[in-house]
Amino acid sequence: MRILVIEDNKDILANIVDYFSKEHKVDCAQDGLTGLHLAVTQEFDLIILDVMLPGIDGLQLTSRLRNDGNVFTPIIMLTARDTLADRLKGFESGSDDYLVKPFSLAELEARALAIYRRSKGINSSILMVHDLTFDMKGLVVRRAGVILKIPPLGLKLLETLMQHSPHTVKRSDLEEQFWGDAATRGDNLRAHIHQLRTEIDKPFDVPLVHTIHGIGYRIGMENE
Repeated sequence: MRILVIEDNKDILANIVDYFSKEHKVDCAQDGLTGLHLAVTQEFDLIILDVMLPGIDGLQLTSRLRNDGNVFTPIIMLTARDTLADRLKGFESGSDDYLVKPFSLAELEARALAIYRRSKGINSSILMVHDLTFDMKGLVVRRAGVILKIPPLGLKLLETLMQHSPHTVKRSDLEEQFWGDAATRGDNLRAHIHQLRTEIDKPFDVPLVHTIHGIGYRIGMENE
C-alpha cells in the first residue's frame, strides 16, 4: 500500500512514517499545499492528513481533492477536535474516517487497512470497531494487532455484536439466536460475554464490551 501522510507536527509525522514504513511505501508533506500537489500528481492508496495544516487546512484540502481534482483516494483525518460538529465537517468535506488525537498507531493501522480493503473490494468481510478487527473469512480476531483466541460460538456472538456496533443488541434477541428455547440460555449468554471480555478487554486499557443493564450488550467505545 502506498500512503501519503500530511502532518505539520514533526514528531507525529516521524512516528507515523516510521510505523508504516515497515510494511508500506510512505510519502509525506508538512503543509497543505505540498500535500495537495502530491495527492493530485501522484497515485496513492490512502491519504492520512491533519486537519490543522499551514497553507490550506485539511478540510479545504479534502474538499479541493474531491470537488476540483476528482481525486477519490480514501482519506483519514487526524485532529485534536472531537466534537460531533467537527466530525461532521470532516465527513462533509469528503473524508472517509476521522481519528481524534491522541491515538494509537495500531488503531490507525487497523482503520487504514480496513478502508484500503473496502476501497479495493478486498476482504470486505472484515469488521472493525476501534482497534478490534474480525476477519470473518479467516476467523481471525485481532486487537491492537494482537491475535485473540475466541471459541467458535464466541466468534458468532462477536460477529453479531460488531455488525450492530455501536448499537445495543437485546439480550432476548441474542438468546433466541443462539440457544432458542433452552432453559439455561441466559446463563449461556452471560458465560460467553464473560469470555469475550476476558479476551477482548482484560489485556487492554479501553473496554469495548459493555452491558446495557436491563436491555442487552454492545461493542464499542464507552461514549459512542
